[in-house]
Amino acid sequence: MYAIIETGGKQYRVEKDETIDVELLDSEGTAVEFKNVLFLSDGKQIKVGAPYVAKSSVKGELIGEVKGEKVISFKYKKRKGIRRKVGHRQTYHRVKITEIVG
Repeated sequence: MYAIIETGGKQYRVEKDETIDVELLDSEGTAVEFKNVLFLSDGKQIKVGAPYVAKSSVKGELIGEVKGEKVISFKYKKRKGIRRKVGHRQTYHRVKITEIVG
């Protein structure tokens, strides 16, 4: 069984016991519930939402915060002596999917 959920402006394909990295969540404690389920499949039957599937959710457990890859932005203008190097490293929440309800 798998589902496609939406969180943080992005869509993720999730299955049970899978870990995903999502944008930082405003959750207290370790339990997380995603209500924005776009698609649900159990191998035989599928449910497609318009825009979301009714009475369905994906439950997960918050493992912790992780950092993504470093992204380098380098601006350069030839013959002007202008160089600018900026690095950025995004922070994510790591979530383990525990249950798909639908």
